[in-house]
Amino acid sequence: MAALRILDEQGPQGLSFRTLADRLGVSHATVQRRCADLAGLLDLCTEHLAAQLPEIPAGTDWAEAAEQRFRALYRLLTAHPGLLVLRGGRPWLGRQLLARLVEPSLADSVAAGMTVTEAITAYRRMYLLTLGSAAFVDHREPAAAAAASRAALAALDPEEFPVLSGGLREVLPVLTDHEVYHGALRQLIEAARPAT
Repeated sequence: MAALRILDEQGPQGLSFRTLADRLGVSHATVQRRCADLAGLLDLCTEHLAAQLPEIPAGTDWAEAAEQRFRALYRLLTAHPGLLVLRGGRPWLGRQLLARLVEPSLADSVAAGMTVTEAITAYRRMYLLTLGSAAFVDHREPAAAAAASRAALAALDPEEFPVLSGGLREVLPVLTDHEVYHGALRQLIEAARPAT
């Protein structure tokens, strides 16, 4: 999808109807008629990505299904951080996301013995963890993220921030380590696992 390629190549500031129209070789008005506004364009991008989320086979263990779904969402979001930035706090309620992530997650949770309230609470916790972890740093360039973090932490006053400035060697690798997300996701899944 051309809009996602622009976001990936130029960042959030590079996406506009004009740049997209130029990339597609169509008029600005053609793009605007299709999308109406930037929110509409972002919805199309989100739906395109959500269509790539896996369909988990029926009968898959609840915890395994939850982990597969949210790991896949995390991979998509970390691959396209510009989309996450532009969407900001807007809800993601497109049909593909609802059909491939939300509804199956809730249905599996209810089938495993959760109440609807427990199911939506577990879903929301995993979803927020995934969004926050993907948005925290541009995972496509961990060296650049580590360098920027190193510079910011090195500038701290050691008397005011003794742990951050003194533990720089231990702090930096964790900032871009995907295993931090995966471990936290597994902890949330275990905490929410329905009693059998």
